Amino acid sequence: MGHAAAGHGPDARFDLMSADRSSGDALNDAAEQLRVSIVIPAYNEESVIRQCLIAAIYQSVPAHEIIVVDNLSSDRTAAIVSQMQLEYPESPIILLSQDLEQGLIPTRNFGLDHATGDVLGRIDADSIVEPDWVEQVQKAFADPVVQAATGPVVYYDMPMRRFGLKADDKMRQLMLKLAKHQYHFLFGSNMALRASAWETIRAETCRDEKDEMHEDIDLSLHLADHELPVRYWPQMVSGMSARRLEDSPRDYRYYVTRFDRTYKAHNVRKMALKAPMVVFFSVYFPAKLLRAIHTVNTAQPVRRGGQ
Repeated sequence: MGHAAAGHGPDARFDLMSADRSSGDALNDAAEQLRVSIVIPAYNEESVIRQCLIAAIYQSVPAHEIIVVDNLSSDRTAAIVSQMQLEYPESPIILLSQDLEQGLIPTRNFGLDHATGDVLGRIDADSIVEPDWVEQVQKAFADPVVQAATGPVVYYDMPMRRFGLKADDKMRQLMLKLAKHQYHFLFGSNMALRASAWETIRAETCRDEKDEMHEDIDLSLHLADHELPVRYWPQMVSGMSARRLEDSPRDYRYYVTRFDRTYKAHNVRKMALKAPMVVFFSVYFPAKLLRAIHTVNTAQPVRRGGQ
């Protein structure tokens, strides 16, 4: 009676399928065991912090902790967070205060330093993460090679949101190609990195005391210096406000040229990396007009008597 050649019979195919399934199960188990912290720096964010926290609370997989770092706010930001701790006592909301100095970078660092998760998510106070954001972060980091991850954003206060999300995704993937995958840039409104990666670069990140740079690009370049891989994860989606378009042309120009100043600080001279600046400059006036029209069209009518 003939025998199947070794490695080619049905038993061999079954063994391969079992191995693939076991490998997939192992990755899923690794993902589920990762504790994801969410760090939210906040300065005078009373108008948006509540919606940000509600999105962070209602997740398909709960966050390990949701850390709001208040930075000398003069409005009700801290009071709103405290109220939400009472309203949602089972949620892992933590309110910290960073009062030593004004600025995003020291406030961000304070939050990342105090986070206790395996993976440290970082979003803005106007971010509204998708309901599966924590779950997608876990999946992105199930691969032990990945040290940081970022995803696309959808501008929730702009028209044509679905088109905007697709455009944002395409632009970020194009950036990877233009950079020839040497630099994978994080986006501060929607990013995460391993606690171990943060420990590696934390002492080297630029203080930027003159507030001239993009702090998320700075983080990305320090990760690249240490050859710590960053992954773009399209399913890791966060909403954010397009309120930057409310800036005057002069202020907006200063914001966009932060790219150049960050590259210069790191002696990075790739012309292809200027692509985001070209995009941001080209969309400013048409997007500003669209936002103004959208704001008027979606404004709630004022009832008689101011009700």
